[in-house]
Amino acid sequence: MKKYLYFLFSLPLYGLSILPFPLLYLLSDALYFLAFYVIGYRKKVVYTNLRNSFPNYTEKQIDLIAKKFYSHLIDVFLETFKMLTISKNGLKKHGKYLNLEIMDEIIKQKKSFIILTGHIGNWEWLPTIWHFEGKADIVGIYHKLSSPFFEDFTKKMRERFGIQMITMENTLRGMLANKNKITGTGFISDQTPSGDNAYWINFLNQDTPVFTGAEKIAKKFNYPVVFCKVLKPKRGYYEIELEILTMEPNSTPENYIIDSFNKKLEENIIEQPEIWLWSHKRWKHKRKV
Repeated sequence: MKKYLYFLFSLPLYGLSILPFPLLYLLSDALYFLAFYVIGYRKKVVYTNLRNSFPNYTEKQIDLIAKKFYSHLIDVFLETFKMLTISKNGLKKHGKYLNLEIMDEIIKQKKSFIILTGHIGNWEWLPTIWHFEGKADIVGIYHKLSSPFFEDFTKKMRERFGIQMITMENTLRGMLANKNKITGTGFISDQTPSGDNAYWINFLNQDTPVFTGAEKIAKKFNYPVVFCKVLKPKRGYYEIELEILTMEPNSTPENYIIDSFNKKLEENIIEQPEIWLWSHKRWKHKRKV
């Protein structure tokens, strides 16, 4: 029965994944119209986040960013399913790392490293495209889905080209198991912790709780930390620029890494705001006085 249900669910998604990109984006345009104008998917959340993040922007500017964001969000949703069938060369054409050579010094020292990024650009494609370069094994840390069925499906899709996926709960155990390999372990570090156990910063003009786990892991292993800046020069194409935040985490003050990451991410968002995940309830918690 499970195999039958898996087949019923996955068949249309595989059909979707083999669509040529022009047809995929025609479908995306139709779904954008539905999501924005008809359903109004999380519209209140998106507009509230944008207005609070850019208090000096006019309503016309906010509206333009919102519309571009919804178009991008649907693109990413459909692009993700291309991972089921797209070829290695096909995927490589859609993402370009501009300065991977800065990693040579880390690799030369036979060090593993930590990769920090946010929900910006196409966060599903970019780790796999980096993995294709072959200089290190790329490992993705992710939040496990509550449904075993969807968990299995998405994990297989993400691991299709050889990336290793580790749940947040098993981060330390997985990194210890990989300690004899040269790995780049990626954290999407702009998720929302509960306010009680969070470190608070000013981010996009708002009091914001942030996770510090990636910094703690980096210091535990003393792995260099790399930031990924992501831009979208045109539809379906992404450019990634790397920056080393520190080569020696243990020599940095407390919260230096997480502060540096969030500053860089904020600059990235301001440069191209429509490609960040504005529909996420990023500011749902308030600091207790």
